[in-house]
Amino acid sequence: MKNSKPRYFRLTKSENEIMELMWKEGHPLSRSEIIELTPERTWKPSSIHILLNSMLDKNAIEVAGFVQSTKNYARTFMPCVSADNYAVMQIKNSPVFTQQSVPNLLSALVEDVTAPAILDQLEQIVQSRKQELA
Repeated sequence: MKNSKPRYFRLTKSENEIMELMWKEGHPLSRSEIIELTPERTWKPSSIHILLNSMLDKNAIEVAGFVQSTKNYARTFMPCVSADNYAVMQIKNSPVFTQQSVPNLLSALVEDVTAPAILDQLEQIVQSRKQELA
């Protein structure tokens, strides 16, 4: 996965399903593996091909390598952004996101945190940011 700041993109519902599968599996997947791992879907190979090319165009995924598939070689793909970073990207690019909405957003997220260590980590992040701005 690339570490540089990704360009904003939004995934379609089907693209998001593929991306969630890639995040869950944690290793590069080929088109045929995606089809095998989603038996509840009736995706055709040509549909997956179109979705993967769209995701490549958006820089959401990248070609990770090649694997032999019968007599041919198949490309494998991996995400260019983590699930966490994608979620942050969607929030930050939402038309309703402003600096004024940050406290409400953080409050909603922190509401479910039960580990004091995570709250301590959040305090450190805020203190570090304050020092950067000073």
